[in-house]
Amino acid sequence: MEENKKKYWRANLKIIFSLLLVWFLASFGFGILFSERLDEIQFGGFKLGFWFAQQGSIYVFVVIIFLYVWLMKRLDRKFSLLDKS
Repeated sequence: MEENKKKYWRANLKIIFSLLLVWFLASFGFGILFSERLDEIQFGGFKLGFWFAQQGSIYVFVVIIFLYVWLMKRLDRKFSLLDKS
């Protein structure tokens, strides 16, 4: 049972760090570090770097929230922490 908890926690941390990396890339990477390069592309009438800095990173964050819920439900089912329904 203890080994099962360790595997669950490792999988949980892997999900968290992966999603934090995506959030970092979307907010800091696309909004600040790569914004000049992305500004060469137009999205919705705005430069893509500007769009990510102002709105895109917020949209990515909301998607990450729903993705985290979905991934954790899947992980809980895998480790039999939730019913299969």
